[in-house]
Amino acid sequence: MPKFQSSLKALAAVIAAGIVSAAALAPVASLSGVAIAQTERTMESDLTDLTDGVSPGVTTITDSQGKPIAWVYDQYRLDVKSEQIADVMKQAIVSIEDRRFYEHDGVDWRGTARAMVANVTSGGVSQGASTLNQQYVKNYLYLVDAQNEEEQAAAIETSAARKLREMRMASDLEKHLSKDEILTRYLNIVPYGNGAFGIQAAASTYFGVSAADLSVDQAAMLAGILQSSSALNPYTNPNGMLERRNQVLDAMVVSQHLTAEQAAQFKTKPLGVLDQPKRLPNGCISAGNNGFFCDYAIKYLQGHGVSKEQLTHGGLTVKTTLDPSVQEAAHNAVTRQANPQATGVAEVLNVVQPGKDSRRILAMTSSRTYGLNPEASETVLAQPASRSGNGAGSVFKIFTAAAAIEQGMGIETVLDVPRRVEMRGMGHGGAENCPADAYCVENAGVYRPQMSLKQALAQSPNTTFVKLIEQTGVPAAVDMAVRLGLRDYTDEGSFDGQASIAQYVKDHNMGSFTLGPMAVNPLQLSNVGATIASEGMWCEPNPIESVTDRFGQKVEVKHTPCEQAVDAKVATALGEALSDDVKNGTASDAARAAGWSAPTAAKTGTTESHQSAAFLGFNSNFAAAPYVYNDGTTTASLCTSPLRQCANGNLYGGMEPARAWFDVARNTPGAASGSLGKAAPEQVKGKTQALIDEVVGKPQATAKQLLESRGHQVKIESVPGPAYNRGTVVSARFDNLQGANPPVTLQISDGSQRPAPVVVPSQTYEEEPATPDSPPDLGAIIQNLLRQNGL
Repeated sequence: MPKFQSSLKALAAVIAAGIVSAAALAPVASLSGVAIAQTERTMESDLTDLTDGVSPGVTTITDSQGKPIAWVYDQYRLDVKSEQIADVMKQAIVSIEDRRFYEHDGVDWRGTARAMVANVTSGGVSQGASTLNQQYVKNYLYLVDAQNEEEQAAAIETSAARKLREMRMASDLEKHLSKDEILTRYLNIVPYGNGAFGIQAAASTYFGVSAADLSVDQAAMLAGILQSSSALNPYTNPNGMLERRNQVLDAMVVSQHLTAEQAAQFKTKPLGVLDQPKRLPNGCISAGNNGFFCDYAIKYLQGHGVSKEQLTHGGLTVKTTLDPSVQEAAHNAVTRQANPQATGVAEVLNVVQPGKDSRRILAMTSSRTYGLNPEASETVLAQPASRSGNGAGSVFKIFTAAAAIEQGMGIETVLDVPRRVEMRGMGHGGAENCPADAYCVENAGVYRPQMSLKQALAQSPNTTFVKLIEQTGVPAAVDMAVRLGLRDYTDEGSFDGQASIAQYVKDHNMGSFTLGPMAVNPLQLSNVGATIASEGMWCEPNPIESVTDRFGQKVEVKHTPCEQAVDAKVATALGEALSDDVKNGTASDAARAAGWSAPTAAKTGTTESHQSAAFLGFNSNFAAAPYVYNDGTTTASLCTSPLRQCANGNLYGGMEPARAWFDVARNTPGAASGSLGKAAPEQVKGKTQALIDEVVGKPQATAKQLLESRGHQVKIESVPGPAYNRGTVVSARFDNLQGANPPVTLQISDGSQRPAPVVVPSQTYEEEPATPDSPPDLGAIIQNLLRQNGL
């Protein structure tokens, strides 16, 4: 027999040489030395890949507890080890595909010689005689190595050159891998039809079992289907598949893995496949309420160093930051406030965990169902993490306040609250009867004529903040918004397809920016709160806990480094300045209804058109910004209770948005135990107020000289005042807060006010405080009466 095999090899070599010679007569003439070297290098590279045996796998995305929420793949393949494949499966595939598998050295020379003779005789390549080694090579090059359709075609082309390369690589495999390793890799890579690649996926797809638990008849069917997985589809051609399965059983008899009696018994069994293929879901569409987060996590990975190919081929395990309990609480919170089926209105919510070295996203959801059926009000649009709606309204007053604090204003600085303001050079339109060259703003309610900055943030008068952004400068407020978290405002084309939102607002000096009329990214808005809560440290919202490959090795994700967006003292002061909203401000009713008393910095916001509203709330442990907006095709306003489109809107941020925030906060562990920092003394009064206090009461000349010595330009303004302090400073204001030494206007008393008459009572008494809970002293009263009457 060895001598006969040697003769066959010699015959094969002669025939092969003839084929190569014939190929050399083709129009290409002959391969150059460079081409031959390149071919050698390619074959060596391919052999290395074949030896490694890494094939496209399924990436699993899990929540923070490790529970899968989605899978991503190009080929549904779950590689298994040899011991995880039933022996009957190995026996079946060898019996039907390569009976001499354990005898040959990768190429069945006996069959190859027979095929080559037939090929030479026919003048073409009509027979293949492929071994399992050769089939593994061909499938690997086609399914794994090929990067495009051209390379796929080359991997399976009918040519002598391709066949010879395949034979050589199949033979070389024997030098690097054992027979069992080659067989295992073959079973793991080949396609079994109905989207299943590899034996584990096939066993699950057709029978709902693992590869280790396959029965003899099941293994015979899977071995048989490889002849043509499309033509032998058991769901479309059950009779053809049954006949092929029985052929495999007969082959197992010939190979002595079954007796004829056993085979006959197995032939009586039906195919036994599931009613329909059991496919593993692919992509985020099956993630349910986690779909928005899943989609964001995939986009985040692709933007931070993990390629699409790694995700769809790498068999990665992506552990995310999604907290299932917080996610459930968030989804329940928004769906309680907004009906998922409501026409043209949605509420979205992100929960972000503050932190100075990372910014974990704990929840991301929408009242809309994540899905592909718009008729059922489903959507796959990235509602919670993309710019949408008409803006967050007065929430943007935070950015103007932050800019003012950074420029020296204290949180207790007293600000004017005019009923109406008309401003030049800061935009156009606004309130009724506004001059053509002005921007006019009126308050929605009635307020005290003056408030501290802290009170103004809680009560939210519009005119105060429009005047304040004039002082800070629009660019300072815009830059503050970007620094604290609205990073996509600098994206080119974010406003009109050409300019960025930030640049457009600056170029047009839009005073209305402080009233929040621009579309906003709800995730970034939530992160604004987390940045302030983290002492001004900005970190990019991160959905990824870890990524590992199929071997358990860490895959690098290039996270954006955190950065100090504002000084820690400024952030802490801003947090304290926002702490009254839930106590006695625009969110206090919602807080009381929820029984919420934990330290919380917050701001409500509503756009003038009532087409969107928001609530930003945070402390050291928790940050979120529920956002309600019109997601329909009309520009209708929104009304409250229930949320709906309406003709005249009455929705405010202290309503459904605030209610959703308190709902999810009450159901998030640690949210109620969060804290807020205490503003430093210099941030309470502020440098500006300290300077004003220093000059009030001083003579005009003295005050002017003092200010000018410190680099301030000084204006003088005469105001009515009493005669006794004529010529002295009764008040002062900063014309703006920009620069190190902003200009100051001194208000000087003109002495025109007469003093009010002093009313002197005919008799004065010193009375002690009444004590209502004590009975009257009757004895003392009688004695006093007797004394008054001389008795």
